[in-house]
Amino acid sequence: MLLEAKDVGHAYGDRVALRGISISLDSGQVVALIGPNGSGKSTLIKSLLGHVPATGEISWRGKHVREWRPRELARLVAYLPQSPRHEPGQTVAETLRLGRAPYWGAFGLESSADERVTLEVARLLGLEDLLDRSMDQMSGGQRQRVYIGRCLTQEPAALLLDEPNTFLDLKHQIDLWQLLRDLAKKKNLAVLLASHELNIAGAHADRLMLLHDGALAASGSADTVLQPEVLSSVYGVRIERYGDAANPVVVPRI
Repeated sequence: MLLEAKDVGHAYGDRVALRGISISLDSGQVVALIGPNGSGKSTLIKSLLGHVPATGEISWRGKHVREWRPRELARLVAYLPQSPRHEPGQTVAETLRLGRAPYWGAFGLESSADERVTLEVARLLGLEDLLDRSMDQMSGGQRQRVYIGRCLTQEPAALLLDEPNTFLDLKHQIDLWQLLRDLAKKKNLAVLLASHELNIAGAHADRLMLLHDGALAASGSADTVLQPEVLSSVYGVRIERYGDAANPVVVPRI
């Protein structure tokens, strides 16, 4: 098992943000964290990476997250925050190369392997003709693809993405999900991402985990989790469901 976390908890002062969450993740899987704002999705991802202190047991490849050196963990797991950034004037190539930082030698010197991996990722994502273009000149969808490319140049076994489809239009959201599914299949990557798009997540993820007030409200297939009675309670609005068990679609009732 790539990731195994049991009974994860976290509190911001007196406010409990996570309570007793258990999660596992293995190669080739796409798992989506869903739930309202403030339900704990971002905090859970940060906890799994050791970015915030957490109770419980969090292990990557059988080794507790606190025992991993940051440089070594960065070679295993790549993280894309909600609002990734680049330096003004930075090119696509320069942004991609930053993902190689965990492999750089002394004085930040790059190797021929770094250049090779960067070019391979650029080809994989259809960015090879844009390498010299400034990130400031890219569309939102293109920039998000570059940021994911920066993660891929780390050559990770797992991608953890915090609401990567924020600010993307519908077409770019679908393109992103299809890209992640392809990466999981072709590269045998484990993918864990937070999302607000219930129906898109349900159509593409192998497993959904619904969070509510820092706790796990439901977990399993889209058919299991996208149930009107469950979602209505969590989101505080009346939900209706259409479609069949293989392709459920949920909408709020107006």
